[in-house]
Amino acid sequence: MTELVREKTTLPFNISNIGTPFKLLFTGYLSAIAIGYLMALIQILFTHGMADGKVGLSIEDIVYSYYGNRSGTVLEQKLNGSMKMNASDADRFKIIQWVRDDAPEAEFEKEIKPIIERDCVMCHNEHASSLPNFNDFSAIKKLTEQDHGISYASLTRISHIHLFGISFIFMFVGGIFSLTTINHHRYIKYTAIIMPFLFLLLDISSWWLTKLSPHFAWLVIIGGAGLGFSFAYMWSTSMYQMWFLSRKLGHSDRRNAMYR
Repeated sequence: MTELVREKTTLPFNISNIGTPFKLLFTGYLSAIAIGYLMALIQILFTHGMADGKVGLSIEDIVYSYYGNRSGTVLEQKLNGSMKMNASDADRFKIIQWVRDDAPEAEFEKEIKPIIERDCVMCHNEHASSLPNFNDFSAIKKLTEQDHGISYASLTRISHIHLFGISFIFMFVGGIFSLTTINHHRYIKYTAIIMPFLFLLLDISSWWLTKLSPHFAWLVIIGGAGLGFSFAYMWSTSMYQMWFLSRKLGHSDRRNAMYR
């Protein structure tokens, strides 16, 4: 009879009744990932979010980042966008005017090079593999051509990095979430686990589509928002059931065991 009562009072294995070491492990991982996600959002605001020269992410920012601003040059678009705060208004005007004058090398050596050496080469040098080397005039000259947005080479590089990296993140976040209890709404649980991967594919695909046509820029926002919502839902549900639901279940189990 004692064994029977013990068997009845034993809960199925889930995140609410796992041991404290696992709770601490999962909590540490989820907390670090949440901070990393927040840093990624801030980084987006400082890069894509300034593409149109205004603070905050907009459709124009996405179009300029992927499709490009076909009405101007790359260098001009950057100086009026994400690099606007890195140069004075007078220096920006001088560089933009030089670009519109077809970027002659003689004028570059006399007027533009000192500005570049003072404000730009600290980041744009031979050691920064992801940025053009401004110690090389030909690299700067290339940026005075029409802005076609991100290159296909760079788009391929960031696509495979995101596909591998974010897939691994959501594999572990989804693994922790799969231990939660949503027994009466199991299809919500199944949907929540698979949705981030679907939104990830939509997000990456929308970059390529926007590169071809600016009309697909809305898909970038939808994909990114879907990823964020999926992460927030699984994160908050997992943390709640680990640390708060477990206490409620513990009190309930002890009370029910008294009447068995």
